[in-house]
Amino acid sequence: MKLHQLRALVMIADCGSIRAAARQLGVSQTAVAKALRELEEHLQLPLLVRNASGVVLTAYGQSLLQHARQMLSQLERAQLELTHLSDQAQGQLRLGISPWMGMTLLPEVVTLFRQRMPQVRLEIFEGLMAVALPKLRDGTMEFAVGLVSSLLPRPEFVSEPIFSYRMAVVARHDHPLRKASSIHQLLDQDWVVNYPDASHEGLMTELFWQHGAQIDLQHIHRAHSPQLTLSLIEQTDMLSYFPEPMLTVPGYRERVARLDLAETFANDVIGIVTPRNAPLGAAAQCFVDCLLQVIRRRARSARPEDVELFDTLGLLI
Repeated sequence: MKLHQLRALVMIADCGSIRAAARQLGVSQTAVAKALRELEEHLQLPLLVRNASGVVLTAYGQSLLQHARQMLSQLERAQLELTHLSDQAQGQLRLGISPWMGMTLLPEVVTLFRQRMPQVRLEIFEGLMAVALPKLRDGTMEFAVGLVSSLLPRPEFVSEPIFSYRMAVVARHDHPLRKASSIHQLLDQDWVVNYPDASHEGLMTELFWQHGAQIDLQHIHRAHSPQLTLSLIEQTDMLSYFPEPMLTVPGYRERVARLDLAETFANDVIGIVTPRNAPLGAAAQCFVDCLLQVIRRRARSARPEDVELFDTLGLLI
């Protein structure tokens, strides 16, 4: 297999047609079609099927596509690494980060990283690990800083823990049940939460079921962004379930508050997650070094906002 053949396969998958793939690659349709034909002949397997709307990858093509993305991404990293070693750092670094870290520590980390590697462009994805894992898997993201849970596929990924923190039930400051003392007083309320499909039972267990609390699922609603969740909590009687560090973020602490309940909830861990056997490149390692430097400095800081944040965290580095 040759690199131009794999690039053609990936671009066809991304664009949906040979014509669009050729346009993106800056070559002729004939060249793209020839590359795919040679690849199919080499493998002696059909990789795509043409139809009226373009092309569709076969099961063989889909399987090869994942490996092709990984190989091309690894080559890009190798080229970037050599550039970094020659003191001409440039290129792009893609990473994922949990929302509350994006609102608290990330700006200072990015400032420090840009001082050290000004020619490297950043592409940062905010969200849950369910968003990050497919990108880590296909090589389009180098690492993620996010929740390390039992759902993390251990054979595929490794993690380096950074923090532990508690989860908390939250409501707007003037919520009618703001003074509730038990989760059992909140079972008739609507809730809005942010979690991936695979985490439904885990969320229900840690928030309700382990405390003997049974809630009708019609009261559980999902919002796929922290900002949507915040707006709904602030402007309705909905309750939610947040990492406690989120409640130290300006714009959050003024609008929502932790309920002082008798029950205790999950103690989660944030860590640096990478594909197994895929060492960080120079830019990624530099970013991680900047992150750890900022964490250690702010953990020792006497500034009220830093003290407030780190009072909610258990440092694991």
